[in-house]
Amino acid sequence: MATSPLSSLLLLTIVILLLGQGGVHKIEASHEVYKGYQSLETIPPKFQPYRTGFHFQPPRNWINGFAGPMVYKGIYHLFYQYNPKGSVWGNIVWAHATSKDLVNWELQPVALSAAEPNMDINGAWSGSATILPGGKPVILYTGVNSKNQQVQNVAVPKNTSDPYLIEWTKPPQNPIMSPTTQNQINSSSFRDPSTGWLGPDNIWRVVVGSKIGRRGVAILYKSKDFVNWVKDEKPLHSAHGDGMWECPAFYPVSVGNRNSVDTSKSSHDLNVKYVLKMSLDDIKHDYYTVGSYSYHTDVYTPNKGSIENGFSGLRYDYGKLYASKSFYDGEKNRRVLWGWVNESSSVDDDVKKGWSGVMAVPRRIWLDKSGKQLHINPVQEIAKLRVNPVNLRNHVLKPSSLLKVHNITAAQADVEIAFEGLDLSKAEVLDPSWISKPQVLCNQNDSSVGGSLGPFGLRVLASRGMEEYTSVFFRVFKKYTKSNQHMVLMCSDQSRVELHTTFLI
Repeated sequence: MATSPLSSLLLLTIVILLLGQGGVHKIEASHEVYKGYQSLETIPPKFQPYRTGFHFQPPRNWINGFAGPMVYKGIYHLFYQYNPKGSVWGNIVWAHATSKDLVNWELQPVALSAAEPNMDINGAWSGSATILPGGKPVILYTGVNSKNQQVQNVAVPKNTSDPYLIEWTKPPQNPIMSPTTQNQINSSSFRDPSTGWLGPDNIWRVVVGSKIGRRGVAILYKSKDFVNWVKDEKPLHSAHGDGMWECPAFYPVSVGNRNSVDTSKSSHDLNVKYVLKMSLDDIKHDYYTVGSYSYHTDVYTPNKGSIENGFSGLRYDYGKLYASKSFYDGEKNRRVLWGWVNESSSVDDDVKKGWSGVMAVPRRIWLDKSGKQLHINPVQEIAKLRVNPVNLRNHVLKPSSLLKVHNITAAQADVEIAFEGLDLSKAEVLDPSWISKPQVLCNQNDSSVGGSLGPFGLRVLASRGMEEYTSVFFRVFKKYTKSNQHMVLMCSDQSRVELHTTFLI
């Protein structure tokens, strides 16, 4: 991935007190059809100041959610939703890229096209990859058939000896899961099958996202051979008020250490908890709960006190990240998370620049020692992208002071910053109701609102005269308990940016 060209208007500034007005930018609906644009091919201009250097994106056109990342014979595979004909959503196929290090990617031919009337003629949508016993990979994905019904299909590699998995075939048994009058599944809300897991009874299980009215549902299916699937009488889990659950994910996490667990090998392990993630179609954010799972009853139960609605629950990311997928990396005994980032640019702007959408950097997931939430950090390989370091040390910052960082020669920078000498006794007490609503707290207390201990942080992507900049700032709060613990709130504020760039992780 090449670094974007230098823009002479960009600089990085560290500041102890930031001014501005917070704002929230709506993510466009992932299935909104722009008939006049979706097959309009454009040639991206040569000058592309907003293309990324740290994040994966193809040279042109629209991309959205992940389809099924995995590692196979030492090669990392990235399948993603792609419009080969334009830079807006439509004509969706499974595009494919491969890497040996999660950093440097090689584009491969389209893995799954939209071609079969009874399967996917109107789109090959998201799904997941599963590694079967013996190491054979298989893909489950949602297709939209000629009746515009969402059905689930299976695909297998044509040549399993090829570590790059260039060619895939669709068996004649497809579709393998369909909405019927008997199962009463909504044919327009039935998509995104998860990675499969094998129970102690040697029966495979997957979940498919759906909804019943305003209730989000993870429909449970079972199979003995990964081809013939039977819908279970009850879902794995559901929750009222969420609306459609897209891209559901279900996987175990180790208790007490950072090591990951293969979903199919955790059935007898008592030292694990389980994560259920759902992408909420109504508000375009990824939420999750941590809890327990019984293979005997096939019921997932969130931890006591878990919040299960899309406005106050735990999120993978409090910026822009949606339709994420994760996979178990047996090569390094870790779980790796990918997610899609959509910009705030208009459809017209996307057509002009010839592309839309980037992928967040891959991240490692593990369970916090509390057992109640996840830690999510960039994978260690991302450090390969760090070159030409610029270091500032032992600078004293006074209130309202501004310290410019010089000699940054790229429009994108990976920043590590530490603030010391803070008088934590001045931190205001954190209201317990704020813990589950950090995004609301950021909007109510943007970078222009002073506090007892904050805001302080960075101004990035700033014009020379500071007419425009993005604030990335922090506030320190004292927990409401008697333990004298503190919590840090991290926010971004793009309200002083006319060309809304994105702070990416």
